Amino acid sequence: MTTILGLSGSLRRASLNSGLLRAARDLAPEGVRITIGDISAVPLYNGDDEAAHGTPPAVAALNEQLAQADGLLLATPEYNNGIPGVFKNVIDWMSRGEGLALFAGKPVAVMGASPGGFGTTQAQTHWWPVLRTLRTRPWWDGRLMVSRAGGLFDADGALTDDKTRQQLAEFIAGFAATLRKDRP
Repeated sequence: MTTILGLSGSLRRASLNSGLLRAARDLAPEGVRITIGDISAVPLYNGDDEAAHGTPPAVAALNEQLAQADGLLLATPEYNNGIPGVFKNVIDWMSRGEGLALFAGKPVAVMGASPGGFGTTQAQTHWWPVLRTLRTRPWWDGRLMVSRAGGLFDADGALTDDKTRQQLAEFIAGFAATLRKDRP
């Protein structure tokens, strides 16, 4: 079984990116499991709190999921042409101390959905220097940017557009094929 940890950078209940991630989980090919991590309880990073209390339980849980995963899938919103602060904060926490080693060599795919016309192009581009610094192995063969996404999801955040679902299925299958090929 190929396991992918999926993280959405949004805290909204009906988030487009959380919906995109749930659809990815549902459309994953046979033999692939996408586990969706929960970022909602990760506090803002504060070195004093870390020194006093150690790694927060929510971060430890995400790091455990990352340790068990063959790859990492980021579903990124785009705020002001960049990475959402809440999402960057999660990765910053996860990469502290021994967590940094979990990212080294880990294959990572990035996708995103936006109500705007550029489909998270800027946010995805801004992730690359972060992922390079963490020594991940970005999956360059695929990029999924869903633009004008407001009309592609229902009120609960479920992806309903067949064309986008097909593109997403192909994207996930491509990433999963790379992960299977790279396995020892």
